[in-house]
Amino acid sequence: MTQPLMPKATAVWLIEKTSLTFDQVADFVGMHPLEVQAIADGEVAQGIIGYDPVLNGQVTREEIARCEADPNARLHLAPSAIPVPKARGKGAKYTPVSKRNDRPDAIAWVLRHHPQLTDAAIGKLLGTTKETIAKVRDRTHWNSANIKPRDPVILGLCTQSDLNAALAAAGDRPPGAPLPPAYPDPAEETAA
Repeated sequence: MTQPLMPKATAVWLIEKTSLTFDQVADFVGMHPLEVQAIADGEVAQGIIGYDPVLNGQVTREEIARCEADPNARLHLAPSAIPVPKARGKGAKYTPVSKRNDRPDAIAWVLRHHPQLTDAAIGKLLGTTKETIAKVRDRTHWNSANIKPRDPVILGLCTQSDLNAALAAAGDRPPGAPLPPAYPDPAEETAA
């Protein structure tokens, strides 16, 4: 966390209850010094109740006293005892209704051009089920007569980097990647 919760309310409290400079308050709450000055003049944030950052554990009284003594010092947020929540994984990918009919075309393209990809990898890449992949492969899909293999990147069902990552995970070299170094054949070296 780089700034306190409720920055304007925190700024109101710091202006009313401390002798910090406008620059110090502005730096701590992530506002412009003129905005902090407007809060102090009563032009902005009228009716906002101050939010005590000391009471809420965002800064200590000692930190405020240190900065009040030195106008060049800057307030620092106190380390939080609450664990930071983990970033949520991508999870299931939503495909707009307009692109859902393109999915079988993309599956057919991937099956034709990259047969080394597993059904699980294709499902993850295109956001589809193994059952749909099997039906496209076996030509038992309800719309089988109209399926034309089309690149999923062009259709907007995945990005080129996602496709390259899936190919790399399957052990294939994505297009445009450098070739592995060629090792000389020992039989050719002895003949020369």
